[in-house]
Amino acid sequence: MSKEKDELKTRALKIFEILEKEYPDARILLKSNNPFQLLVATILSAQCTDERVNMVTPKLFERYPDPESLANANRAELEGLIRSTGFYRNKAKSLLNMSRALVEKYGGKVPESVGELAKLPGVGRKTGSVVAGNYFGAPVIIVDTHVKRVTGRLGLSGENDPDKIEAGLKELIPENIQTRFSYVINFHGRFTCKARKPDCGNCSVSDYCDYARENESES
Repeated sequence: MSKEKDELKTRALKIFEILEKEYPDARILLKSNNPFQLLVATILSAQCTDERVNMVTPKLFERYPDPESLANANRAELEGLIRSTGFYRNKAKSLLNMSRALVEKYGGKVPESVGELAKLPGVGRKTGSVVAGNYFGAPVIIVDTHVKRVTGRLGLSGENDPDKIEAGLKELIPENIQTRFSYVINFHGRFTCKARKPDCGNCSVSDYCDYARENESES
């Protein structure tokens, strides 16, 4: 490992140490009782708040409790149940195709690896990582909008492509804390390092942040 990358890894671990204490309850906010439910909820969460998804999924899971029932769902009925999450037509298509693939290729069982999950229709690496990390104990970096923004501002990643961000962070963060790292960074993005107005004055890791230093020098 180069000296530069070694220093970056040290900084990343220090940031994690600080934020882990600040957000001890950092976790996924989508509600689910099994991998299939989380897979569905994560698909619905695209361009939608977790709160809204959590309002929709109880009735959805009551009507379609497993891949088999969802695979055979009436599309118009399904669209009606998920309409409030936005982009409901595309999401209904993804849910139907995903469920059918689970039934046809995996016997109705959700695969455990990110790679296999990402092969499902409508499921990318982010969604696959969410399910694999939360239910199957896989070490994952979940690159959502918060993680992308915060790691960019902190100078932990200079990439824009989520796959490249994930690969770079995996080189910096030990496997045993990768999933936890994802969630503390996510919470920091939700509550402090917000998209439009980051609260740098009350940020516990501003001393390690490229964005904060640049803005301080400009003020």
